[in-house]
Amino acid sequence: MTEKQQYLGPTDPLSTAFSSQSDIQLTLQLEETLTQYGMYDSEEREIQRKRVLQLLDRIVKDFVQDISIKRGLSQMEVARAGGMIATYGSYRLGVNASDADIDTLCVFPRHVSREDFFSNLLPLLEANDNIQDVTPVVDSFVPVIKFRYRDIHIDLVCARLDSSYVPDNINLNDPDIFRNLDERSIRSLNGTRVADDILRLVPNVDVFRTVLRCIKLWATTKGIYSNVLGFMGGIAWAILVARVCQLYPNACASTVISKFFNIVISWKWPSPVFINTASDGPPTPIKPWNPKVNLIDRQHRMPVITPSYPSMCATHNITSSTQKIIIGESKMAAEIVSKIMTGTAKWSALFQPHTFFDNYDHYLQIIVSSDNYKDQLYWSRLVEARLRHLLIKLESVPPVVLVHPFVDGFDKTHICKNLDEISTVVHGRDILVKNTESNHTKMIYTKTFYVGLYVKIRPDEEEKIVDLAGPIHDFKQRVRSWPMYDHRHMGIDVEYLRKEMLPKDLFEHNKVNPLIIIKRERSMSFYVIT
Repeated sequence: MTEKQQYLGPTDPLSTAFSSQSDIQLTLQLEETLTQYGMYDSEEREIQRKRVLQLLDRIVKDFVQDISIKRGLSQMEVARAGGMIATYGSYRLGVNASDADIDTLCVFPRHVSREDFFSNLLPLLEANDNIQDVTPVVDSFVPVIKFRYRDIHIDLVCARLDSSYVPDNINLNDPDIFRNLDERSIRSLNGTRVADDILRLVPNVDVFRTVLRCIKLWATTKGIYSNVLGFMGGIAWAILVARVCQLYPNACASTVISKFFNIVISWKWPSPVFINTASDGPPTPIKPWNPKVNLIDRQHRMPVITPSYPSMCATHNITSSTQKIIIGESKMAAEIVSKIMTGTAKWSALFQPHTFFDNYDHYLQIIVSSDNYKDQLYWSRLVEARLRHLLIKLESVPPVVLVHPFVDGFDKTHICKNLDEISTVVHGRDILVKNTESNHTKMIYTKTFYVGLYVKIRPDEEEKIVDLAGPIHDFKQRVRSWPMYDHRHMGIDVEYLRKEMLPKDLFEHNKVNPLIIIKRERSMSFYVIT
């Protein structure tokens, strides 16, 4: 009696068939298209990234040594303390695009604190002439330092181990490494562990990488690649791709993509997506994802669960609106891929730009402003991280039925010559008449976010007042409660705009024929506190 073949994943595959020659040819065409879109690093670019990581590793070791000396450790203990840099995200998965950032993890021993990371490592980074825009984000879900090394953007998180030293060959995938760690260190470490587990759990790494590059490009062009604003981030998309690869273990990339969107559409959400069975580990402050035990886990709309202990939901930020948008985009993508597979469309059809600024009649414009460049980096990132709270409250306003955040903000620098000009730009308007009399100038930095609103009223209602004042007031109060907020130098403004009032340069982001997805509403009045 022959033994049953074992496959990766929590269930058996849906099909073990191999792809046809035509599907294999379509995969080659896909890879050519992805190359044209810059989804592969050049050899030179890869060398640059490795050099940056080597530099960061040296800086981190110097940082740990400095702190070790300050703590009064012996010369031998200082030399042994170590410290290291690891990667996670797209770079560790091997799917980073040519313009992608590098997600990095700084690991240090127990005598180094997170406070040391933010107060002592920052000066070491800023002292390097090639490093710019160093921005600590201390109070985020996973605290991070963001910066740019020449033209390579880097996110650096940290983990403090319960060990007197951190050697370069430490095994970050050992669950015992979590003993006595706080929640933030566990979350930081799990970025690296999750990436390694995903690669271990897919039947063919090359197929997985090609499919994931395709899905990342599609999600980015459609404006649904953002964990912060309630869509799916890189790890969630990676886990979804890994699961479909498991269900079709012998298929080539084009075949897997042809199945991918239909599976997303037909999946019985909120049933969770797993790529392995639950694993055990030492007790931690983070409870593994379990909706039977944890009430908050039952509220997740499209749960995609990380494979590493302790398991977490990578899609906890998804809202009612963003779920509808993800499913809607997946339905359109499924139709396009069906045409590609039959030879009646090219892969480029899947990557046509979004039409966000044509899709709605009503928008909110959120303008974040500051008169200092570095303060603006901190302030705008703080507001972006908290935008989701505004989106959720807007969903509860009748008759708003869809709240669609645009995933990118627009940075501008303004040269203002008087208070009137400053007031103009911080309210999201352009200076139409330049003041030529004053020689005094002040630089004002703004970042603007947009939210599309689909508003629907009943046929028996002739007029409807849409009261957005409460959610907007609460949101502004929330962001202004930030300890570093200074009303003399920072601003936050929310304006209601009809589509025809949007700045004209936004429509450069819509480069295909507009796909109008809503009907024009009856007469409505909007009430907004500014």
